[in-house]
Amino acid sequence: MKLVSRHWSVVACCAMLIALCSVAKGQQPAKVPRIGLLYSVSHSSVAARAKAFRQGLKELGYVEGKNIVIESRFADGKLDRIPALAAELVRLNVDVIVTSGPSPTRAAKEATLTIPIVMARDIDPVGNGFVASLARPGGNITGLSMLAPEISGKQLELLKETLPRLSDVAVLGSSTTQGNAQTIREIELAAASFGVKLQYLNVARLEDLETAFRAAVKARADGALVLGSAIYASHRTQVTERAVKNRLPTIYRNPEYVDDGGLMAYGVNLVDLDHRAASYVDKILKGRKPADLPVEQPTKFELVINLKTAKQIGLTIPPNVLARADKVIK
Repeated sequence: MKLVSRHWSVVACCAMLIALCSVAKGQQPAKVPRIGLLYSVSHSSVAARAKAFRQGLKELGYVEGKNIVIESRFADGKLDRIPALAAELVRLNVDVIVTSGPSPTRAAKEATLTIPIVMARDIDPVGNGFVASLARPGGNITGLSMLAPEISGKQLELLKETLPRLSDVAVLGSSTTQGNAQTIREIELAAASFGVKLQYLNVARLEDLETAFRAAVKARADGALVLGSAIYASHRTQVTERAVKNRLPTIYRNPEYVDDGGLMAYGVNLVDLDHRAASYVDKILKGRKPADLPVEQPTKFELVINLKTAKQIGLTIPPNVLARADKVIK
């Protein structure tokens, strides 16, 4: 009888241990998702956008340090650093990589074929070979497109309205920036309709900037248009200061240039794109595949004008142009 009792005591203890182990296993903390952010520029250059992305996550219930971890990497305008930074995020085994621009997206694509990649922005996702189509991306990449052909024409239109005698425009860009080739084609079409001549000035390095502005002035350019570039984005103040120094009315694609002393900017609201990128991350973390998430187009555009800069270069912004501005810095 004692043997039977001892037997059932052992059985009961084993059952209890199994139950306790099951409870302990069930109470193990869930894996906290890790998000990798990959930028070609410096942190200060994209502070507002990075904040918008985090705000988007917060609105979806994610709290950094509690139920999500964010790993940020910045190339500070040195494009040759981007592949190593992408490889570093892959080694960290992040759950999603969020990229800002063609160069980071290409580096991330080359670093992994399995980790989902969300483009916070790209000028031409299909043309750059990142997705098969906007509706059906395929592969491990999706996100947001900046493709808006009307922007370049609108920029020239704004310059023309601001400077009625506009006839020669310097276009500053970098031949190494992916997506600029298509943008230039769009500018050429717009220039032909406005009867404006274009002068292309390639700025491959920061050291080329001063030379480019001097060349524009020497060629008697009436105004300038600055294309997208990691070099410019990381050194916005140097770009805007040279434009003011040479008294050259210049329009940019990114409103952040105007905050840093640029005259005017018209383009896609990049802060909105980064905010929207958070929703892609949320869907992927909840099980959706990038291949099944269509790439979205920009929906918000903005015109920003800096009247302080206009005064510095001796320019009066016409009332009809001011009336269309979303933001005016006085």
